[in-house]
Amino acid sequence: MSSLNKVQLIGNLGADPEIRSFNNGGKVANLRLATTEAWKDRESGEKREKTEWHTVTVWNEATVASIEKYLTKGSQVYVEGKLQTRKWQDNDGNDRYSTEVVVEKFGGQIQFLGSRSEGASGTRDRSAASQPGGNSSGRNSSRDGGYGDDQMDDEIPF
Repeated sequence: MSSLNKVQLIGNLGADPEIRSFNNGGKVANLRLATTEAWKDRESGEKREKTEWHTVTVWNEATVASIEKYLTKGSQVYVEGKLQTRKWQDNDGNDRYSTEVVVEKFGGQIQFLGSRSEGASGTRDRSAASQPGGNSSGRNSSRDGGYGDDQMDDEIPF
């Protein structure tokens, strides 16, 4: 019997990426991603929103390098990974559980979609044309975070 563990999210970073380095030279990126659902309340007619916060952990070193270079708080990204729950103990010895989206070297990806603060000028540094060894791909996307029709001419390496 087969099974599938796959998560796809589009949202905005709620903080700058946290990059951690290991003694062996490897790196991991931790992201706080907000996804927001909006609807109109049937009774009051008011606009309502609900935001979910997701922890994303990226283990692909080439992708981590791109995250470090290009992403900041407010960046809009597409994330594809798998759900993973870790068990850990707090300072009082109580068992705690954390569920996160894990983007591994193979089978996951992160794509930069833009930032609302970028505007039409697209001011991000695009000097790196590609990241060798990465599994993630870049796609042309709207400069204003997916809210307009203006398309970028070059790809961001994710």
